[in-house]
Amino acid sequence: MFVDRVKIHVKGGNGGNGMVSFFRAKYITHGGPDGGDGGRGGDVIFVGDESMGTLMDFRYKRMFKAGNGQDGGKRNCFGKDGESVVIKVPVGTVIREAESGKIMADITKHGEEKILIHGGKGGKGNQHFATPTRQAPRYAEPGRVAKEYDVILELKLIADVGLIGFPNVGKSTLLSMVTNANPKIANYHFTTLAPNLGVVEGRYGDSFVLADIPGLVEGASEGVGLGHAFLRHVERTKVFIHVVDAAGVEGDDPVENVRKINQELEAYNPELMKRPQVIAANKTDIPGSEENVERLKEAYEKEGFEVFPISAATNKGLDELLTKVAEILKNYPEDIVFEEEYEEYDEVAVDQEPFTIEVEDGVYVVRGVGVEKMIGYTNIDTEKGFAFFQRYLKEKGIIEALEEKGIQEGDTVRIYDMEFEFWK
Repeated sequence: MFVDRVKIHVKGGNGGNGMVSFFRAKYITHGGPDGGDGGRGGDVIFVGDESMGTLMDFRYKRMFKAGNGQDGGKRNCFGKDGESVVIKVPVGTVIREAESGKIMADITKHGEEKILIHGGKGGKGNQHFATPTRQAPRYAEPGRVAKEYDVILELKLIADVGLIGFPNVGKSTLLSMVTNANPKIANYHFTTLAPNLGVVEGRYGDSFVLADIPGLVEGASEGVGLGHAFLRHVERTKVFIHVVDAAGVEGDDPVENVRKINQELEAYNPELMKRPQVIAANKTDIPGSEENVERLKEAYEKEGFEVFPISAATNKGLDELLTKVAEILKNYPEDIVFEEEYEEYDEVAVDQEPFTIEVEDGVYVVRGVGVEKMIGYTNIDTEKGFAFFQRYLKEKGIIEALEEKGIQEGDTVRIYDMEFEFWK
């Protein structure tokens, strides 16, 4: 069974808690704090695997969770890090955040890795909180809770060239004649129920991957027929071969059929109509097709769509068609990759969640559920993360509250395990 869209749940491992402990030994009555740090939680990692052809495996397992970090121990012992979970997906898989539909990752190469969720940081043990005036801290930091998502995996086949057109116009026959693919071929609609791939060898120039995209009918962009189930597979193709029945065997008009399919492509994704497209006027071995070939040329060559009379059944015109396609591909070398859209910083809403500010040994300590969540998600080592961090503190009212507490430039602010000097 060809499965190209599934929904799964993924969760990173939580960080282990820091330990509250004090050194104890014979003749030592006041040993110092020796609580160890908690271990880091495991990551959720997606890896491209070219041996996988569908998302079938995910129909039976839909929950993936990385291991939690162990709690810290006595005598400054660190907790063990949690095990990461590695999820193998077919090359060409796009990962979307389910609620927003935004792209989180696009896996386009074999062995390509994407860490979708970083494990939670381990909490610090009480040894870190000892000061000259607070020599026996009886608290430690809890481990950070890792993120979790419902994600949608979409397989968008990686093919250089896509065969598009109405059912029963000869797409599968064309694929079988120019590649080693063996698609099911029969004289009825929707013979092809899953995309088929084949490799066109170098006699037409450099080798390229050719895909037969099924399910295109009028209304496909709105979900009619197989609709979106296979339209997504045309999104990576660089060139379209638009196959049309020039003989009009079923009594329809090939000129109108080309227009209808192109309208569906544009309705689904307007960018698709910017891709190079050639028209393969098929079944020209049948008498009466010549007139329709001329009509196709008259209607579409002025729009930049070159028309090639072919007969997939007899190999007529296939060399000319595929030589042209190979020529187009040489001038269109870049792979089509979907840019990441999802911003994890959008997850932390600036709302009315309470926070507290206390002055401890001259340090301004900020605490709160929302603040802790923000720190867990934000990497201030990056320009984007640091800008978000500054904006959050201002919009949340933390800067104003610190000033009301009497903070001065150069004073130290601590937000959980992050310390920095205050400057306006």
